[in-house]
Amino acid sequence: MMKRFYKTVETAAAEGGFTLTLDGKPVCTPAKLPLIVPTQALADAMAAEWAAQGDEVKPATMPLTQLASTSIDGVRDRLDAVAEASAVYGESELVCYRAVEPDELIQRQASLWNPLLDWAARRYDAHLLVTSGIMHKPQPADALKALRAAVDQLDEWHLTALQNAIGITGSLLVSLALVDRHVSAEQAFELAQLDENYQIEKWGEDWEAADRRAVQRADLAHTVRFLDLLR
Repeated sequence: MMKRFYKTVETAAAEGGFTLTLDGKPVCTPAKLPLIVPTQALADAMAAEWAAQGDEVKPATMPLTQLASTSIDGVRDRLDAVAEASAVYGESELVCYRAVEPDELIQRQASLWNPLLDWAARRYDAHLLVTSGIMHKPQPADALKALRAAVDQLDEWHLTALQNAIGITGSLLVSLALVDRHVSAEQAFELAQLDENYQIEKWGEDWEAADRRAVQRADLAHTVRFLDLLR
């Protein structure tokens, strides 16, 4: 945190997009690069985050600004590395590993996860294999290649959103479906948390887990808003 050092927040056109200014001075990213985003809508939303700060500036309360800065500082010049780190999740895709018991959980996984696998097969021609238990099962090379191609199609803004979603869900397919707008933030959260939700129904939830899940749910919602504002 730092003391608020500005009074006015405005947006302005800039080379390659739109930026925001504090007391007339353009804002830069933490790496001191120009904070220029591709749409007026995203710039306006980021400006609202800065305008809403009180006596102290709290970066954690500005998720859109953080995502935009990550795109510029951490993804733009590392597209291949970030894409590779994201696509590798397909090798151990969450929704491909199913419970061996109880039957209720097995059926729930099939009901909610199988449609996502069907979507990936239709959308990307990625036919993944399902296994029971936690032992690693190699996926077909063609399927992994198709998923990598899907990730490679993303620009730095959408790749940032994908990377953020993977960090929350642990699933490449759920995250691709979110970026593709095949599922909502709430649906993505429920897909990724299926096993946890089942355990909570049976045994309850402690407050630390509840707080963590609340943060994750909010982060996914911010990611979807970021995507919406890119349109």
